[in-house]
Amino acid sequence: MAQEKPGQTLQPTALVHEAYVRLVGADKPAQWNSRGHFFAAAAEAMRRILVEQARRKLSAKHGGGRVRQDLTDTQAANSPNDEQLLAINDALDHLAKENPEAAQLVKLRYFGGLSLAEAAEHLGLPRSTAYAHWSFAKASMRVLLDLGPDAPSP
Repeated sequence: MAQEKPGQTLQPTALVHEAYVRLVGADKPAQWNSRGHFFAAAAEAMRRILVEQARRKLSAKHGGGRVRQDLTDTQAANSPNDEQLLAINDALDHLAKENPEAAQLVKLRYFGGLSLAEAAEHLGLPRSTAYAHWSFAKASMRVLLDLGPDAPSP
């Protein structure tokens, strides 16, 4: 959320609260096997919340193709817009079919905000394996984002 452009309707605190409600507010309480399991579930919950919000913003009922304009001229260069977030989600789903560990690493890094070393620790992976998965994931995601979901894997 720190990399998002200003004026987002979903603030970091609200995102954390919504993720917490989804993780704990179910009919039967979840059992966490480890910290890594909890962080993986939290990253997945945050991913789903952000994707749902992006889809909602792009729906015709909520303004559809209209472009939101802030009163300030400053724009965050690295923050994805709603279309990019949905493309990232689709590419991540495609990557998960091909390499689930690499996809989980991306979720922890991108949506969970963990460093590569922290994500490797939570997944129980050696750092060298995590770096290999991260390199593969970056290349695969780049191809998928540039060419679409029907693109061949690198």
